[in-house]
Amino acid sequence: MSAFIGDYTCKVDSKGRVLLPSAFVKQLPAKGQDRFVVKKDIFENCLVLYPMDEWEYQNKLIRSKINPYKKDHNTFLRNFFRGTAELLLDSNNRLLIPKRLLTVVGIDKDVVMAGQDSKIEIWSKEDYAALGAGEDEFANLAERIMDGPFHNNEE
Repeated sequence: MSAFIGDYTCKVDSKGRVLLPSAFVKQLPAKGQDRFVVKKDIFENCLVLYPMDEWEYQNKLIRSKINPYKKDHNTFLRNFFRGTAELLLDSNNRLLIPKRLLTVVGIDKDVVMAGQDSKIEIWSKEDYAALGAGEDEFANLAERIMDGPFHNNEE
């Protein structure tokens, strides 16, 4: 599983192609590194790019929680998979993102591709610049989320 680090400003060409930053290409797993799934994020006005191994893991998590014979579960599935697209990295390390998805999140020319652990968020440059909590607000959030027993996984 990949862990993507960094955020990079990129250009989207007139066909909807964007160059995957070389740092992200280097962080991809050797197996299946040219296949991705992109979809609208559930919570934010951005796209989420999943390498295929992470997408398969997300589907495994969903299957473990879903009962297809419950109406609200089917509604969740329908909305989760709505608008998804499989993308292939071309020989120039570009991804062709469907224009319908770029339009949904207001991306025109400049994007920020931001690593977020095992996925990459794709934001309009303006929306990404407007994000973020102040330092004190982020420190308080970190304290609330990370409070509690700490487990050192290296032991």
